[in-house]
Amino acid sequence: MKPFKIGIDSFSLKPLGLSPFEVLDWAIINDIDGVQFSSTDPAQSLDRALLSELSAYAAENRLFLEWGGGAHIPLDPATGKPKDIFAINKKAAEQAHALGVTTVRSSSGGQMRWNARSLPTEEILRLTAKGLNEQKKMLSDLGVVLALETRLDFTTFEFLRLFDMCRVNPGECFGICLDTMNLLTMLEDPVAATERILPWIVTTHIKDGALLITEDGFVTFPTEAGTGIVDLAAVFERLSTLKTPVNLCLEDHGGDFPVPIFDPAFLARFPDLTALELAVLVKLSQKSQDLLDQGRIAVLDREQWPEHCERRIKRGLRAVRRIVEEGRRGE
Repeated sequence: MKPFKIGIDSFSLKPLGLSPFEVLDWAIINDIDGVQFSSTDPAQSLDRALLSELSAYAAENRLFLEWGGGAHIPLDPATGKPKDIFAINKKAAEQAHALGVTTVRSSSGGQMRWNARSLPTEEILRLTAKGLNEQKKMLSDLGVVLALETRLDFTTFEFLRLFDMCRVNPGECFGICLDTMNLLTMLEDPVAATERILPWIVTTHIKDGALLITEDGFVTFPTEAGTGIVDLAAVFERLSTLKTPVNLCLEDHGGDFPVPIFDPAFLARFPDLTALELAVLVKLSQKSQDLLDQGRIAVLDREQWPEHCERRIKRGLRAVRRIVEEGRRGE
């Protein structure tokens, strides 16, 4: 396994109320390699002069920077009304360019399949492709790749169809921010999904998690890195084969996500799900239940995250570093 730079997604530290410069100080104090700034940070409102200061401070301390603030679905997830993603992405791309950063994380949110009134996924894909096609020149001119996060909108199968609809290849203006835990919520085996989307991955959210079977289907939730059922070692091994290195940015938070797979209408919204991959998920749910019964994992309410945030993030970073080191020794 190749070496990785290890960093933090700043959203994980949001309860600490840190400024962008204080987030970088946190990274320095905790001996990590960089920061991916999320769209919810105060950093998004920095003017060009402060962006230059932030870039210089990171460079002075040999920290990598990654940027957020992008969007890829041209609809408001709450109302379904059109959204001007060109303006959103142009602002984020210009900020990234000013920072000397070559990627912008795009997170459109929207648990579309959980809303029966939502447009069909194929129609949302069509609208997304249309919106993104209009941005290719702008992104290329600024030298920025829009990294679409594997969140709760599209599966990896659908991202591949989207890139095909946009007529782009890996290494061009669109890529993937791989969130390893969100894949579970989208009914994908994290390792298999990583392999499917591998050439497109340019940034990461390294997040462990678990899923349990309930009377309504699955429920998924994040866990402290290294304690859940996401095979991070296997994911890192695959990421290490990329020609262009990616950074491992840890993300963690509280909360859980119901996945009502026993509802035929809901399950039908995942047409690419195979019996084989569903069987893998069932097996992972059994492993999750064992960990839960042993008291090694538990669902953490979002409201409880602030009191656990910093300690759990520090332990998670140590776990990520350990997994990488063990992978390198095992070669």
